[in-house]
Amino acid sequence: MSALVLLTPTDPDGRVVDPHAPQLLVTDLGVVRGDGVFETLLAVDGRALQLDAHLDRLASSATALDLSLPDGAHWRAAIDTGLAEFARRHGNVDAVIRLVGTRGVDPAGPPTCWAYLQPVPASSREQRDRGIDVLLLDRGYSSEAASEAPWLLLGSKTISYAVNMAALRHAHRQGADDAIFVSSDRQVLEGPTSTVLIARTRDGVRELVTPLLRSGILAGTTQGALFATAQTAGWSLGYGPLTPDDLFGNNGVWLASSVRLLAPVRSVDGRAIPVSAELTSELTELLLTATRH
Repeated sequence: MSALVLLTPTDPDGRVVDPHAPQLLVTDLGVVRGDGVFETLLAVDGRALQLDAHLDRLASSATALDLSLPDGAHWRAAIDTGLAEFARRHGNVDAVIRLVGTRGVDPAGPPTCWAYLQPVPASSREQRDRGIDVLLLDRGYSSEAASEAPWLLLGSKTISYAVNMAALRHAHRQGADDAIFVSSDRQVLEGPTSTVLIARTRDGVRELVTPLLRSGILAGTTQGALFATAQTAGWSLGYGPLTPDDLFGNNGVWLASSVRLLAPVRSVDGRAIPVSAELTSELTELLLTATRH
């Protein structure tokens, strides 16, 4: 069972509707053209984690698309309504919250907006516990494409995710769990639904490293939260640039995302990566410390 809350001009704070009944017009530009944005976040104990960061990123993505969406207060109200409905149906169960805003049926507005809640899939926990095998896939853009061609919307979380899903299907057909995109000039970018994170030691100092944002990747809310607490705990922080070779010879590599959290990478293109359960546990605890505040 799931919970669905629609935000409309007459119900700007959202109203609960039947998630199994038709709610979206076939002429909606989100369906017809993939013209819209979304965010996915985790709720634990009835509380949405990293909500400010997700709402900020939703607004930033909408700005990149010249898309007018409800403000944060309306989204918060809709999320609260959805969490109450979800708890009524499921009790105290962790939830995935997906916030979606599309152009609607008319480019002049209003947008179509909703919050959809469902239980966390078992596969997320399984991959977090056992680790994942990934493939490197060429994204087909250089690391300069975001600045040279802003209309590509690199770094924005749009609902045009067909390429990302195709990448995952390709990885699955090859026997892998996930993928990491690499630019045409051989820089490590991001996963189809995640941020790349590396832990390494340099001159006795432990360092967490992630790819450069200006290379056209999405700013990771999970990575950002972890970095905030890791620095306080004595970790040094780095921001690429990274090449495929930089994925090897470290203390660990993870794909970080809001629902799966930190999934340790155990191989890249069939080449083994060291996995430390202790280090994964340490970093996960630092991440959860950040999300509790």
